[in-house]
Amino acid sequence: MIKGRFKQCRLSLAVVAVVAGMQAQAAEDNDTTPQLNAVVVTGTRSENRTVLESMQPIQVVSSKTLQSTGSNELSEALSRLIPSLNFPRPASSGFTGIIRPVQMRGLSPDQVLVLVNGKRRHTSAFLNTNVTQGRGSAPVDLGAIPLSAIDHIEVLGDGASARYGSDAIAGVINVILKKDDEGGQVTTSYGQYSKGDGIQRHVDADTGFKLGERGSAHLSFDGNNNDFTNRAGPDNRNPGAPGYGSTTYRLGDPDITNGKVMLNAEYALSDDLTAYGFAGYNKSTGDTWDAFRNGRASTYDRAAHPEGYLPRLHAETQDQSLVLGLRGLLADWKWDASVDYGRNQIDLSSRDTLNRYLYRDTGNAQQNFNDGSLTSSLAVYQLDFSNELNVPVLNNPLSVAFGVEYQHQTYQESSGEANSYYGTGAEGFSGLKPGDSGSYRRDVVAQYLDLETNLTDKWRASVAVRHDDYNDFGGATTGSFSSRYDFNPVVAVRGSVSTGYRAPSLAQQHYSATTSALNTSINAYQDQLTASVDSPIARLLGAEDLKAEKSRNISLGLVLQPTDDFSATLDVYQININDRVTLSSNLNVQTAAGQAYLAANGIPTDLYQSVRYFTNAVDTQTRGVDITGQHRYRFDNGGRLNSTVGYSYAKTRVTDIKDNPTALAQSGLNLDRIDRRDRYGVLTDSTPRSKLSFSTDYSKDNWGLHANLVRYGSFLAVSNTGPAYDQRFDAKWVLDLSTSYRYTDWLFTVGGDNVTDAYPDKRNSLNNPGHQNVNYISYSPFGMNGAFYYLKATYSW
Repeated sequence: MIKGRFKQCRLSLAVVAVVAGMQAQAAEDNDTTPQLNAVVVTGTRSENRTVLESMQPIQVVSSKTLQSTGSNELSEALSRLIPSLNFPRPASSGFTGIIRPVQMRGLSPDQVLVLVNGKRRHTSAFLNTNVTQGRGSAPVDLGAIPLSAIDHIEVLGDGASARYGSDAIAGVINVILKKDDEGGQVTTSYGQYSKGDGIQRHVDADTGFKLGERGSAHLSFDGNNNDFTNRAGPDNRNPGAPGYGSTTYRLGDPDITNGKVMLNAEYALSDDLTAYGFAGYNKSTGDTWDAFRNGRASTYDRAAHPEGYLPRLHAETQDQSLVLGLRGLLADWKWDASVDYGRNQIDLSSRDTLNRYLYRDTGNAQQNFNDGSLTSSLAVYQLDFSNELNVPVLNNPLSVAFGVEYQHQTYQESSGEANSYYGTGAEGFSGLKPGDSGSYRRDVVAQYLDLETNLTDKWRASVAVRHDDYNDFGGATTGSFSSRYDFNPVVAVRGSVSTGYRAPSLAQQHYSATTSALNTSINAYQDQLTASVDSPIARLLGAEDLKAEKSRNISLGLVLQPTDDFSATLDVYQININDRVTLSSNLNVQTAAGQAYLAANGIPTDLYQSVRYFTNAVDTQTRGVDITGQHRYRFDNGGRLNSTVGYSYAKTRVTDIKDNPTALAQSGLNLDRIDRRDRYGVLTDSTPRSKLSFSTDYSKDNWGLHANLVRYGSFLAVSNTGPAYDQRFDAKWVLDLSTSYRYTDWLFTVGGDNVTDAYPDKRNSLNNPGHQNVNYISYSPFGMNGAFYYLKATYSW
């Protein structure tokens, strides 16, 4: 096995070497020059700071670099380029497969703050309750942002709650939009996997134009149609059952169609006053599939669907955002006033399924159900001031920034049609019940101050403090101190210490729904209730009011720039998080004791077999290192070679699990809120600890070549049954290659992602009892689809 992996690695490196050694020089449009001197705005309120001058680790990814990956999905493209980011591709995991999360440093997706042009982005209304990475989170839907609208992205790898507020525990992703007032391009692409499925059709366009003599605007559009993939094995569960020996499951990417548009504009009202704004809209439909019911699961399945059935989960998403603002100059103070609004709505439905109780009681074998909807919104009103002041005790000007912010957050859960939740509800996903429905809101008021100066010609420091006051759970004060010392133009050290927090989302506080899922411990399907923390059944099982997560971050880094064309950085860090908001274990109430306990307290006992709720039961610690290197080289014949290397290692461990609350401890049910699958798996080792990437772009004249090689580290799938049922999945190398040719205003590209056709290890029989048709696990950081090949054509003007 080791020898085989070595050969694969050697082959991959050889291909990169060939690409790097070919004689070429590129057209400007193909240039993906490393952003060695890019000016950044994330993590600082000072102007004209470059990546290498930053006091905190920042990586910049240009639009052309994003496009070179071959992916039409922002999260996937970023994860291939930034080693500290992980973009799992969960399959057969409910609606999670449609709205997929991105992680930073192995932490939860909702512990990463997303900004657009420096303004807070609203989160998705969807809440991930499945056993996948990001379980229990309601992340930002990065897929709603058109790739064609992006100028570049700044990724800050450090805690930043003292500057930006809640969520910025692992880091910040700041999407900077295009603002050119002329030119544009149209791109179309077509691709499919080597297995012949998963066809992807894509078109995008963007253009800039002037608004009179003093303004500009840039308009962008993306459209995608991605067919599903299927890597399920034969269904060998029940000899003689319908579908035995054939592929009855669908295990892979969902079927998704979307269209998204974004406009970014500004207009100078005077020399000292500018109006600006940007707006976006995305509409997406997606289908994913639950587990196949083979007609033997129940008497009612057999009667209504004698050949079995495959429940299909359908989601229609609408995402809107609008930011309007004014910025200007008043008595040497720069000011910025803005209004930021975002809204995300998901309409849920179940199709090709059955409500067993409805069929049993009425004979109605209805197959399609409206399951209800989820809606979240965020409004932010912000006023910022900044200036550079001469302070007598300081040798250099003091950059001062301060401001106030008001947030209004809402979350709404609307019930589905009555037949969708009758009894235990439709198989796959029960409709949202009237008792689940509700509309919730909260307000947040914040004040913040940021100071930064050069204490000497070589030593720079920054201090930030922020206080946020929530009307539903109180206040949080956070602070940070960052510093950097340049020994000379070649070597510098940097470091920071900070405190942070993340408020539990309204969805985590109030979401309630029932799903039907496979319990691998008993090899059977169960109806699982996700209960809001203030519901009677959750309180009976120990639920308590949620608190905000609190974090302590410390980092220390080294920056090297021996030449203008080469740089390297190394940053080590530690993140301690107390009171992490996580979903509890699936608490089994199907036992005789559980049924008696619920009945004695007036709770119906026949609607679900397990219950879970959100809790602050876990503390964690994450330690890691991030390494980056960038190099540019121009050959004598005019060819250019741009190379980057990145390595990330992050190890998370659970440092404390709180004792069961009194209600659960005295229930006599012998249940634990956090099981070993979460403690040793989902929260810790189900995400690879390490990731290594090499990327190179070589170009000459009209030709361009791109190669990206990534090594994803091993990861662990943990079973609640015991350690003997755990499975370690080996590290894998994935190689992407593409070549492009420019002819006048056209650019033609042919490429392949994962050209080595790498797959994650298959699940063994112990870790996946009785279900070898589900032969791959959703934890895989690069999916389970194999090689993907594509053609792309771009016309520019």
